[in-house]
Amino acid sequence: MDQVHSTTELRKGKHLSFEERVVIQTRLKDGWIPNRIAGELGCAPNTVRNEIKRGTVTLYKGNIFRYKAKVGQAAYEKNREACCRHYDLLEKSAFISYVVEHFFEDGWSLDVCAHRALKDGTFTREQIVCTKTLYGYADLGLLNIRNIDLPEKLHRSPKTARVRENKRVLGRSIEERPASIEDRTEFGHWKVDLVIWSKNGNDDALLTMIERKTREYWMIRIPGRNPNGVMEALREIRSQYDEHWDDVFKTITTDNGSEFSLLSGLEDLIRRFIPKSCRIDSFTDEQICQIEVWCNSLPRKLLGYSTPDELFEDELDRIYTVVA
Repeated sequence: MDQVHSTTELRKGKHLSFEERVVIQTRLKDGWIPNRIAGELGCAPNTVRNEIKRGTVTLYKGNIFRYKAKVGQAAYEKNREACCRHYDLLEKSAFISYVVEHFFEDGWSLDVCAHRALKDGTFTREQIVCTKTLYGYADLGLLNIRNIDLPEKLHRSPKTARVRENKRVLGRSIEERPASIEDRTEFGHWKVDLVIWSKNGNDDALLTMIERKTREYWMIRIPGRNPNGVMEALREIRSQYDEHWDDVFKTITTDNGSEFSLLSGLEDLIRRFIPKSCRIDSFTDEQICQIEVWCNSLPRKLLGYSTPDELFEDELDRIYTVVA
């Protein structure tokens, strides 16, 4: 009888019991073939064949081969002990502690923790688990980190860009920017934006600046939404770099519309500390400085898990060395 017209009801996902192994042993003594035994047990013929291989022993100095139910059951139980899923939590507890510490104290993602540990040489590849495994541990509750603590895993609906057709354009358009700036390979090209938490023009705002190559991020408090405050902040920055101004600030692109903003990702980081419902003037300069330091000390995947501060300092060292 072929398989298409077989009336045997096959079972799936069930293991043979010891009683069924005794049936196999008895039927083999009676001269039954594996297909006939499988029909009686209601399992696939290959299941019976594999069981016979596992439980067959040699008798009389290897001249006789015979299936034993007890041997088959012992082989089954031994295989079951080795088939459970093993976790490296105990063997790699030092790395797990490293991940938990930097996750809660420094705000690193699990991906950053795994790659930064390798980049710094803190751990070797054999001493860590991959990012996917870390997220799996969090799903299973094996870490002190819960899914609710992982903002990247939460579903977020992207906002549709709002294009203002009648906006006022000041200076050259962002589309006129040279191609060399777009590929982010040259240092010294900055993007400037104004982050506000209130529509009241008298409230404080944050002048945000980001260097395109290193992603170095600056936050400067300015009084109100007026150009005088912006220009005063830029003059103060220029005085700090003096003769190196042209090397550090080759171009500064201002934002005329939210659809061109490169700072949306960093603004999300700021929102962790300064919610929309809070006013800028309720935060001290020291608190704003701490937020800026945290943003620039966060290893980024797009920077090869280096921090913006590390790359920015490297560029400044290169400029000052050449000038000297």
